[in-house]
Amino acid sequence: MKKLSSIILGFLIIGTMSSFAQEKKKSPAVEIGGKIGKSEITINYSSPSVRDREVYGGLEPWGKVWRAGANEATTIEFSTDVTINGKELAKGKYAFFVTPMESGAWSLIFNTVSKQWGAYKYDKSKDALVVEAKPSKIDHTEALTYTIKGNTISLDWATTRVSFEVK
Repeated sequence: MKKLSSIILGFLIIGTMSSFAQEKKKSPAVEIGGKIGKSEITINYSSPSVRDREVYGGLEPWGKVWRAGANEATTIEFSTDVTINGKELAKGKYAFFVTPMESGAWSLIFNTVSKQWGAYKYDKSKDALVVEAKPSKIDHTEALTYTIKGNTISLDWATTRVSFEVK
């Protein structure tokens, strides 16, 4: 009887573990890559969904540094020196942060501490580059998405796109 109870308990544990493993993550990890000019670019981020929430000015407050994704800070890596919106940035891997603004341009931040959780320990003194970009309205995009197209990198989420030029 004890052996049968142990076998049943084992199946219950395995069944429970596999149902957790199959659960879809709310903010799945995504890696995209592309090439602009001679530079190979890799962006790693966790992609949250809107899920009927107010994103900018709600979930992500106006005027506050945001990790530009979920979970760990979004990272962006350039294989060569580049210019971002006309300003020089050395090759390397950076944490990418955004400061959404209710009106006007948003700040795009390339921080030298690429491995960090969220923006909780964000240190402005470690910024390699800060540029501005004006957001634009787009059709609803449920999951946060980065794209590399032509010489532009865009972040789309909810009904907002913010893009920057890379040369």
